[in-house]
Amino acid sequence: MTRTPTALLSPADQERRRGLRFMKGVALAALVFMAVLFVIAFALQETIPAFAYVRAFAEGGMVGALADWFAVTALFRHPLGIPIPHTAIIPNRKDEIGQNLGEFVETEFLRGDVVREKLEATHVAAKLGEWLRQPEHAQRVAAEASVMASGVLTALSDDDVQDLIEDLAREHLIAPEWGPPLGGWLTRIVEAGAHHGAVDLGVDSIATWLESNQTAFTGLVSRRLPAWVPSLAHRFVDDTVYNEAVKFVQAVQADPQHPARIAIDAYLTRLSDNLQHDPATIGRLEDAKSSMFDSPRVRELAAHAWNTAKAGLLTSLADPESGLRVRAAKALAEVGERLTTDAALQHRVDTWVTDAAVFLVDRYRHDIASIITDTVSKWDADETTEKIELMVGRDLQYIRLNGTIVGALAGLTIFTIAHALLG
Repeated sequence: MTRTPTALLSPADQERRRGLRFMKGVALAALVFMAVLFVIAFALQETIPAFAYVRAFAEGGMVGALADWFAVTALFRHPLGIPIPHTAIIPNRKDEIGQNLGEFVETEFLRGDVVREKLEATHVAAKLGEWLRQPEHAQRVAAEASVMASGVLTALSDDDVQDLIEDLAREHLIAPEWGPPLGGWLTRIVEAGAHHGAVDLGVDSIATWLESNQTAFTGLVSRRLPAWVPSLAHRFVDDTVYNEAVKFVQAVQADPQHPARIAIDAYLTRLSDNLQHDPATIGRLEDAKSSMFDSPRVRELAAHAWNTAKAGLLTSLADPESGLRVRAAKALAEVGERLTTDAALQHRVDTWVTDAAVFLVDRYRHDIASIITDTVSKWDADETTEKIELMVGRDLQYIRLNGTIVGALAGLTIFTIAHALLG
């Protein structure tokens, strides 16, 4: 089997390889010790009968060590390179092991009752709230969400988004008729008297302008008088027009039932009715709408709207002190506080999380487990064997060491019993 060069292994795997080599050395040293002890005892047992017990002890230790060496080695490769049946189990049955592992995870771990029991005992909402209520944690979540949102905004195609905005504008803003909805909206405003405030504002604005712009009336009417009219009459006419305008506006301001107000109400009522039922009025509004939103202009407006929104969002998402980031962190902290103190909310969130997890597990358990099977099937046999050996090989060397000791004790026990019974 080709081994991965040490330099290419992770630090953890390098440490595991060193530990595996050390334990292999210990197990081999135990076997060599038993072999040396056997040779010495075999040579001296005729001279010193007690060494027969030592020989049996060493002989059993060698048998145990060799048997367990064969068993451990057969898991990962052919012992001594000899293709003995039922050896090199892991590389030969890699795919089957992966499939069995996936089935085990699917049937024993990815079960709705197991997931539900675990999540119900975890109290997800309370723990999440306790963590999220800390300002630094809320800020961290807001920062990570901002990075993700910025990435999404940056990855989006400007042309595609502009096309979408343009399509939505045409579908929901330009294509529908404006007349009837506007007429209905205006009818409700007039019936509720909500337009009176706008009329008051308009009248007050006119009054303020008249007060500040009396000179604008100089010559407004007098320049149209015959040349023979005296200049004094010109001034009188202009002042009269100005004063009458001021009086008219003041009268409108003072009288809620002024004829001008009633005329405005009547005009708005007619306009609202015409917008809903008069084809000519509706047609003129549609023509004005089409002129205002011609194709190039809609495209330009969509591009401007998207670029403005995108630039503003990216700037706000990148600035930790922006109002968006600060409000997001504050909102997250408030959510965490509620999750910590509101038992009813905790129960609802725990129920949502548990039901969602159980649903996903029950629906996709096989797909999730297949990740294990598919991943193992893609592994190289030698690489898989080496990875597994690095993970469990050090512990398996203890089996060899224990086999040496147990075999030695078994050999000594068998020899002692046989010697005691048979002489």
